Amino acid sequence: MATLTPVSRKPFSFVGPVMASAGAVLGLFVGTANGSGFVGVLVGAAVLAAIAWALMQFSVPERIGRWSVFALFAVAGFLLSGIPGLVAGGLAGWFYGWFHYWLFEGRYRAKLQPYLTSGQVLWHYAFRVICGAIFVFLITPILVVLPLSFNAQDFFTFTPEMLRFDPEGYSLKHYRDFFTNNEWQRSFKNSLIIAPIATIISVSLGTLAAIGLSQSHVPGRRAIMAMLISPMIVPLIISATGMFFFYSTIGNFLEGTLGLDKTFVGYVKVILAHAVLGVPFVIITVTATLVGFDRSLTRAAANMGAGPVRTFFKVQMPLILPGVISGGLFAFITSFDEVVVVLFVGSASQKTLPWQMFTGLREQISPTILAVAAILVVISIALLTTVEFLRRRSEKLRGMSPG
Repeated sequence: MATLTPVSRKPFSFVGPVMASAGAVLGLFVGTANGSGFVGVLVGAAVLAAIAWALMQFSVPERIGRWSVFALFAVAGFLLSGIPGLVAGGLAGWFYGWFHYWLFEGRYRAKLQPYLTSGQVLWHYAFRVICGAIFVFLITPILVVLPLSFNAQDFFTFTPEMLRFDPEGYSLKHYRDFFTNNEWQRSFKNSLIIAPIATIISVSLGTLAAIGLSQSHVPGRRAIMAMLISPMIVPLIISATGMFFFYSTIGNFLEGTLGLDKTFVGYVKVILAHAVLGVPFVIITVTATLVGFDRSLTRAAANMGAGPVRTFFKVQMPLILPGVISGGLFAFITSFDEVVVVLFVGSASQKTLPWQMFTGLREQISPTILAVAAILVVISIALLTTVEFLRRRSEKLRGMSPG
């Protein structure tokens, strides 16, 4: 029976520089917040290297060493920024205490293949650090907006009360304003009218287009595919300009020739424009689902006497449904968050929620925008979670992942 070989401890010549590099990253953020990022890098690198040297020189047991680093960082954070600094410093101390012993004991190799070279091990963890840094870069603006939406003052910055975690610094006033203000509620209702209808049109047209273009005998299908997904490639301002002239002609025909109501025609134009923006997402997701589709099933249904429509709804649709719903969710998010096209195509009667947010920034700097942004973030997270669930279900249905 094979046994695991105990991992040897690493020298300071290895642990020290790595800890110094990690400290430099922390020092960059702390130093920048206090006016000098360069000084923060130097101090952070020196402090972490000194901590690593002290823990190794005096052979401090892991439990005592980790608690000591935790306490040191928590006290330093409290002296720099009060209670928020205490929390942030404690978290940083917990991580760096664990990180030191993870390096010193050589645990970073415990779950890796023993034959990997030092360069391969370095790239294994460097790749994860790079991915984590990109994730932090993308998610930080969202994390800043959420607490600001509870600001008791009409500011777009953190107040001293908020930084002290004083309950008086937090309030739901901006959320109350959103749910009671007629302008915000009218724009919210417009978004709830336009986005679902545009999504239904996008799903219907996009699904049919994806199924048709998946047939190998369709001539020029690559060129057709390129044209259908062009709205998500062409800059949005160019698409919006073209839609303005195109739908203006359609609007004049519907109003002048058919005598339809101007407000109704405005909704029709915005819905059709948003449907055009959503079709590419449906085509891409449904096409990806059709890659693993067994076409012998449709041929078997045809041999059993089922017509094309019955075959589609009884055989094909249940298997590609996760991809269809995923594309529909992307189309819904695109329509719900879109502001450029509706500015060109719509009018004041079709003012959507993003348009109202844009107006609030440009004209009156309304802090209610922060509350609306937080609500949109929660909705987007819920929809994307649903998309991920459907993606995994689609893979299971097609046998691409274990059940």
